[in-house]
Amino acid sequence: MPWTLKNLGCVDSNVLEWWKVERNSSVSFKTIEEQNREMLTDRLVGDVAVRLERAIAKRGRATLALSGGATPGPFMTQLGKVDLDWKNVFVTVSDERWVPANHPRSNHRLVNETLFSGRAKAATFVPLYQEGMDRHHAVVPLSERLTRDVLPLDVCVLGMGEDLHTASLFPGVEGLARALDPSCPTPLMTLMPATINEPRMTMTASALLNAHQIHLLIAGERKEVALIKACKTSDILTAPIKAILDGPAPVTVWYAP
Repeated sequence: MPWTLKNLGCVDSNVLEWWKVERNSSVSFKTIEEQNREMLTDRLVGDVAVRLERAIAKRGRATLALSGGATPGPFMTQLGKVDLDWKNVFVTVSDERWVPANHPRSNHRLVNETLFSGRAKAATFVPLYQEGMDRHHAVVPLSERLTRDVLPLDVCVLGMGEDLHTASLFPGVEGLARALDPSCPTPLMTLMPATINEPRMTMTASALLNAHQIHLLIAGERKEVALIKACKTSDILTAPIKAILDGPAPVTVWYAP
């Protein structure tokens, strides 16, 4: 029988359950699978909204990190319409291309066009890009603001590439081992993916794994296959997402075909 999210463990579209994969190593995380992406988006929006609301009620503020790419766009748009006390929410991204906010490849721009197109425009955005500054010199001031305003994260919504990267933690990138080290002293690093001539600023594993909740949003059969591949390996340098799945933070994988 081929490996699928269904036969790897207990997956129920109505109830959150733990499931475990045991091959070269073991991982544990929750999973939710829905019949289509619209239903999945609805459930994820509800979950994130409740967590943000609870954080505001408890501490007077909430923090949220989002990812780029095509998959999270509809989720971000719908979340932005929710009636929350957005003025007390601080939003950032898990990684950013080193481009201005109006650049087509900017994750900040994606947030502006989706999440901030609705009620969420009252939230405070904490960028991972600094206009007019060299990216290497920007690591410290951006890290200081991220630590002051956002960390630890209440909710972190990540994506995953078919190459098993998450955020800008790409296999083969120089500096990856340090970026994946849970004891890395800085929440941000600037990396240059080996296959993409596009410098990035990314949260390190030490920042991501301190989140109160991590959601991994994936869609489509190719991402399902990639996740299964990640579960079968013990090498986080070839499968950086495995460092998140195996980390101490609670992780829920959200999947639809």
